[in-house]
Amino acid sequence: MNASHDQRIARMTFGSVYPHYIAKVEKKGRTIQELQQVITWLTGYDETQLQRLIDNKATFENFFEGAILHPNAHLITGTICGYRIETIENPLTQQVRYLDKLVDELAKGRKMEKILRQN
Repeated sequence: MNASHDQRIARMTFGSVYPHYIAKVEKKGRTIQELQQVITWLTGYDETQLQRLIDNKATFENFFEGAILHPNAHLITGTICGYRIETIENPLTQQVRYLDKLVDELAKGRKMEKILRQN
């Protein structure tokens, strides 16, 4: 991964990606409520705060600046988009990939307690 890739991710808006998350999980029989539960677990944002971030066209940089990352977020490991999450050096890129991985796990039918790293 290089600096221009990291910058591109930082400048993307959460609101531009969120509909893709919804489509991905709904296509696999999961719900928006489950998606929001996963996002809330990772970031601390509730539904109202998420909507405000979307309305304000928050970039991923802004999105994660205001987030309170779950203490177990470091337990999110594996590969996403061809990158091993635990070796990503840029903290923001790693946080975005955490979110991508959680959405992926939700879409793949993983049990919620596993997604939320509860055991």
